[in-house]
Amino acid sequence: MVKSPYLLALAAALLISTPLRADLSKALAEPDLEKRSGLALDNAASALKAARTAYQESDGEKFHTGVAEVQESVNLAAKSLEETGKNPRKSPKWFKRAEINTRDLLRRVESFQLEMAFDDRAQLDALKARLQEVHDELLVGLMEGKRK
Repeated sequence: MVKSPYLLALAAALLISTPLRADLSKALAEPDLEKRSGLALDNAASALKAARTAYQESDGEKFHTGVAEVQESVNLAAKSLEETGKNPRKSPKWFKRAEINTRDLLRRVESFQLEMAFDDRAQLDALKARLQEVHDELLVGLMEGKRK
């Protein structure tokens, strides 16, 4: 079978231009709270990528949906780790992963915000504030431990 280079280029362009839809239901279905937090933060990264693509394509609805999903994912991750009842200082594995991931997400949101038009930048302020809050809580938990 002879494959046309134009057909292959068109297929590649369609695959690249179609962002993968982030899905929080996979994280919600995870019974292990620590793994759930990891899946939720992975979902947040995917949703942020989708929001960035939507913004570049001037799709306001998908952009706002993506930003809301990032915030929802971060909230789920923080809540899941809190519900474990574990001391972050004594079992830091998932807490440290979450701290690193939230720091990375915060940097990505800040760089995305700088790429946006000046008038649009305020749309990410609430997300940045929540990410910073969750990151700080995780860092304090790891450094000080849980108060008894």
